[in-house]
Amino acid sequence: MTSWSVMPLRNIVMEILQKRRGVILDDELERALKKSLGQEPSDAELNSALMELEINGLVHVSQITKTKRRIEIITEGHEFLAVDED
Repeated sequence: MTSWSVMPLRNIVMEILQKRRGVILDDELERALKKSLGQEPSDAELNSALMELEINGLVHVSQITKTKRRIEIITEGHEFLAVDED
């Protein structure tokens, strides 16, 4: 069980992304979150925060390899197609 934080995880993720010029790999994000929070969030918590940000249209998460993801901020004029959209 993780301790309570004043700032939501999704906001901390957005701050880290903005500091990294809008692009980060998931393992780098986990290290930055551990440094910022003092402990590493669980995979479920991180996935939930990333999914919420992606649903709200703030970030795009793409799979690079089976175990590595690329997270980037969606900027104005930059669109991503959903699955089966051509």
